[in-house]
Amino acid sequence: MTAEPPLAAIEESKLEPRVTEVEVRLTLTEDLVEALNLTVYRQQQQIESLQQQLRQLYQQLQDIPAATEKRTPRDEMPPHY
Repeated sequence: MTAEPPLAAIEESKLEPRVTEVEVRLTLTEDLVEALNLTVYRQQQQIESLQQQLRQLYQQLQDIPAATEKRTPRDEMPPHY
């Protein structure tokens, strides 16, 4: 007659692969979160840069003299007419 392992040993042997799987998934999730955080950080930098460019363009438009804005269709005609 062979001695059967205690019930606790059987349960532990069943839990070990599950615990390992959870640890692997946790590690992968942590890596994914870190990659996503880096992506969000870079996107925020890009948004801030684009906002600054937009402010500069808006300021350039405001700095254009009003005389250039008051054009008539006659001003748009090519010189050969």
